[in-house]
Amino acid sequence: MQTVTISAPDISCDHCKNAIEKAVGAMDGVSSVNVLVDSKQVVVLFNPEQVSMESITETMDEEGYPIAGYESGPAPA
Repeated sequence: MQTVTISAPDISCDHCKNAIEKAVGAMDGVSSVNVLVDSKQVVVLFNPEQVSMESITETMDEEGYPIAGYESGPAPA
């Protein structure tokens, strides 16, 4: 498992949070999605063997939330 923190400057409200969590959370290989509205970040826990970071960013873009960047790392223990 891998965790990634995505910066998405267009996140501004609970509607944004719900749309992203629903779309990204429905992807095969994604275990959890946590949208932090105040910091405009999305924390995703996923299996990189099942879903790519590129697919996650494309899904966010399709929902209307293009990313400004991301930091990845191992899943928390």
